Amino acid sequence: MNQSKQSIRSANLTGAVSRAAGGLYESVRRLVQELRTTEVEATVLGTFDVFTKDDITAWDPVTVRAFRPSGPAQFGYSKGYEEFLKIYRPQLLHTHGIWIYSSVATYAYSKKHRVPYMISPHGMLDPWAVRNSYWKKWIAKHLYENAHLQRCSVMRALCESEAQAFRKYGLKNPITIIPNGIDLPDASKGNGLMVKGDKGGRNRLLFLGRLHPKKGIPNLIRGFKHALDSRSPTSETPWQLVIAGWDQEDHEAELMKLCEQLGLKSGGRDVQSGEVGDEAQRAEVLFWGPSFKKEKDSLLRSADAFVLSSFSEGLPMTVLEAWSHRLPVVMTPECNLPEGFAADAAIRIETSAESIARGLDSLFSMSASDLESMGAKGRALVEERFTWRTIAQQLREVYDWMLDGGAPPGLLLVK
Repeated sequence: MNQSKQSIRSANLTGAVSRAAGGLYESVRRLVQELRTTEVEATVLGTFDVFTKDDITAWDPVTVRAFRPSGPAQFGYSKGYEEFLKIYRPQLLHTHGIWIYSSVATYAYSKKHRVPYMISPHGMLDPWAVRNSYWKKWIAKHLYENAHLQRCSVMRALCESEAQAFRKYGLKNPITIIPNGIDLPDASKGNGLMVKGDKGGRNRLLFLGRLHPKKGIPNLIRGFKHALDSRSPTSETPWQLVIAGWDQEDHEAELMKLCEQLGLKSGGRDVQSGEVGDEAQRAEVLFWGPSFKKEKDSLLRSADAFVLSSFSEGLPMTVLEAWSHRLPVVMTPECNLPEGFAADAAIRIETSAESIARGLDSLFSMSASDLESMGAKGRALVEERFTWRTIAQQLREVYDWMLDGGAPPGLLLVK
């Protein structure tokens, strides 16, 4: 513990505190855990869902209060937020994610008790995200979200482009740019246990994330098909696209139908056993389904490269995880990690199928040593800039300024 700093009592308000939150589950959990090393008492308030009982122990030793929501589960209304804050009396609030009831609770408590707060939207103010479900968000911003945003002491952006999105939205608050972090796995990279047997002489290209339209997976599949068609089936190592993630809005069925239309052989795990049969193992596109904890680690260790074709992101944890496992990455600029392109740790693609095909063709043309070299550069990048210890120390510096004032830290943009 750093004994030179006074302890700060903070409340972190969010939605789901389980895997149902997607990337926020990992990023918020590890952030508050690491903040304890900087003398920040970080308590988390969120909502209860079907996964909470299984996942809540992963937050230890951080205190988590999960309230059962009333009304629409996605909005997450619960009186528990206000009741707990009244007793806990935090010195500082931090909202993770917006457009839900935690925004209302943060704003109300801050206004009544004059407590400063930070907002980490995690990409939810990016132009694409604001346009998605536009009318619901138009109502929300006029009812409560604009007031929540405008009152906050500091907006936390994960990258420069997200800071620009705040200004484009019309916000004039001070901004700090502090990215998400990553836990580094063992430096040795062994084969994973993703399927029975070996890889059959094939390389695996992994997509890992929510199966949602904003991830651009239809164009990824089209681009993958074009790239495969341009390769020689006899002279080069074939590739398999593994799509792993939580299905939303029945998007997986649409993707499977697209594979059929394109003439791509697709398959998936057996629903009952969770195993991958021989036919699915030979598929060109393998739908893996949700993957968490050790299984996710196994997927990353069994992969040879990683792809993220998103239209919009905050700062994707999956790319950082891929780099930490020494995987070369293919991604769009919308992933907001330009450091990866600068470090030659990633191949840049646009969101169109044609651009994705060109990027994948470049990847498929690389030698094993070139793939290894690109992956090593990604690992070095996260070691230098994206560890949770570094992120927590930066955030503590901004917290101190929020409470004590004085000269703004170098991390802060006030214009």
